[in-house]
Amino acid sequence: MDKGTYRPRVIDSELAAALQAAGAVVVEGAKGCGKTTTSEQIAASGVHLDRDSAARAAGREAPESLLPGENPRLIDEWQLVPDVWNTIRSEVDQRDTPGQFILTGSATPADDVTRHSGALRFIRLQMRPMSLLESGESSGNASLKAMWEGQAPPSVLESLPLKNVVDAACRGGWPSSLNLDLSAAMTLNRSYLRIMASVEIATVDGKKRDPLKVEALLSALGRNTATYVSNRVLQADSAEYGESIDPKTIASYLDALERLWVLVPQHAWGGHLQSSAAARKASKRHLADPSLAVAAMEAGPQDLLEDRAALGQVFETLVFRDLSVYAQSMGASVRAFQDKDGKELDAVIVKGVHWAGIEVKLSGTPTILDTAAANLTAIARRMTRAPQFLAIITASGPTYTRKDGVHVVSITQLGP
Repeated sequence: MDKGTYRPRVIDSELAAALQAAGAVVVEGAKGCGKTTTSEQIAASGVHLDRDSAARAAGREAPESLLPGENPRLIDEWQLVPDVWNTIRSEVDQRDTPGQFILTGSATPADDVTRHSGALRFIRLQMRPMSLLESGESSGNASLKAMWEGQAPPSVLESLPLKNVVDAACRGGWPSSLNLDLSAAMTLNRSYLRIMASVEIATVDGKKRDPLKVEALLSALGRNTATYVSNRVLQADSAEYGESIDPKTIASYLDALERLWVLVPQHAWGGHLQSSAAARKASKRHLADPSLAVAAMEAGPQDLLEDRAALGQVFETLVFRDLSVYAQSMGASVRAFQDKDGKELDAVIVKGVHWAGIEVKLSGTPTILDTAAANLTAIARRMTRAPQFLAIITASGPTYTRKDGVHVVSITQLGP
């Protein structure tokens, strides 16, 4: 992509800072989320291993042949030549200067060649599909960082209509889809899942998997996005799509989908509970983008508007995606909290020992907001450390701060 037409991403500044600190930076994320284009904005030279078969063959014989070039040098889809990892690690040691290489990867190798090497040499950054700010559908006026630092978001009465948010969820945050009409974008999303199930999943470890079973599992994951769904439920739901998957196989398939960054866990947060009530340790499961959940369910905007339960789950995945983009930029992560009695927070922003609690609601009606705010404040009172802030993120409606101090923020106002 021409640098003049590049649409800025939140991760741009993270990548620049990481290159100043480490010899190599690894940018990881789902295929099509923009890793290569973003990396090309700062790279001085590069090789694309997924496109250049000659370079790929040479790299497998002699990984060092991929390294010469101006720095930072981009090694795109590095996992196609796994031995290049250790070659770069040695080169970084020898040169002993930061900003040497950028590696991008759409799949984590099955033997995880990076697990026991790269410390103090590599920085890893996760890239996600575009947030609504990056796609131009959020003003970004309600800054996550500012709320974390104790500032109230600016009050705004207007926001995009719910239908616009639903359309954005169905289209997804894929850079290549931004200029397509909604129908074409949704066709691409369905094709994306089929390719993941039939082609890409084999690139993780070379194992052949039944595409129909993978598609059935993806359909089950779409139906259960943003939930604490168990493998047993996924197994039963997959059977409803016509494919029976045994427990060992389903665990293997889920692992492969995580390695492809198609399935993204929202890890549990233990919290600082004053009582002895145990916090749930299981993760919520999301597909990487709300559009994939919509595609997996073979749904569309009108289907979601007529099924508020399904829309609520898809919207929560959208919020998780956007919060993850913004939280990462301030060195934080997005977790989930639920105690043994079922009391939960849809999202928890966590940075060290500090935290902020968030509820996600489609509607901003007073009754719904009152209930959500009461839940937030009740859980906060049970913690040993007070939250940085409490907020309710809505699909549409005004942005303001309630008298009880809980922020109400439209997703179309949220930003880093």
